[in-house]
Amino acid sequence: MRFCSEFNKADDYEHFKVEKECGLLEFLLENVNRTHSKIKATLKGRGVKVNGKFVSQFDYPLTPGMKVAVSRTKRNQMQFKNRFVKIVYEDRWLIVVEKKVGILSMAAGHSSLNVKSVLDDYFKQSRQKCRAHVVHRLDRDTSGLMVYAKDMETEQILEHNWHDIVYDRRYVAVLSGEMEETDGTIANWLKDNKAYITFSSPVDNGGKYAVTHFHVMNRTVDHSLVEFKLETGRKNQIRVHSADMGHPVCGDVKYGNGDDPIHRLCLHAWLLCFTHPVTHEQMEFETPVPPEFRKLFK
Repeated sequence: MRFCSEFNKADDYEHFKVEKECGLLEFLLENVNRTHSKIKATLKGRGVKVNGKFVSQFDYPLTPGMKVAVSRTKRNQMQFKNRFVKIVYEDRWLIVVEKKVGILSMAAGHSSLNVKSVLDDYFKQSRQKCRAHVVHRLDRDTSGLMVYAKDMETEQILEHNWHDIVYDRRYVAVLSGEMEETDGTIANWLKDNKAYITFSSPVDNGGKYAVTHFHVMNRTVDHSLVEFKLETGRKNQIRVHSADMGHPVCGDVKYGNGDDPIHRLCLHAWLLCFTHPVTHEQMEFETPVPPEFRKLFK
């Protein structure tokens, strides 16, 4: 991973112009003085831009006139390993991670396992003078992509402009039963009761208006693999809206029906796209659908 201090240099990138049609990996092997494995690592680590946009796809098609920029910055040699957190991207202002099931986004007690503490420890070990600042959260039993700011200024920009900065955010879930519709939208008001259970209402109940779009990716008579796109980001929004449709998220002990095929909450934040709060570049991250989800549809 990169240190905070290694960013914002004028010579961070080598720049190339594409002269012929080819795949990105082929182009890099011909033009960049690095080994095959190092070029692949640079691609995977989001160290390559095509026309100003980060690209990690090895066979990304290039056409004459395109501009390719390759990061010169060396990665931090400290190997980050944690069973609950995977670093997907890092620069001097923010860090994007993939959170596994079973870890909180931030502390909820003195000894609670949480992503923020893991990242703060990583920053300390790698001698970075920064802390992880929480921008948004995922439930303990939800896996997927999250972004943390590395300074208060960046955190404030993200927090106060979240709905303008994030232009696509999607989840995938395994729902109980076979969904009747392939696409649709569910919208209502969500409000917590005194027991902190979120419930919905078709009319304004003093809660927050919530809109969720869904698309069925696969289905069997027992389960449905569904992609959700959030128009709003309310507490437990997908879990409550799924239950409202009569097809709760599998493994959901709070809003579910006891259907628990893989012994986990079957909800994963797979896509996160936002405009960088400082550089204003479009940042697009995705993770594969968890293989244990897909196994249910073979």
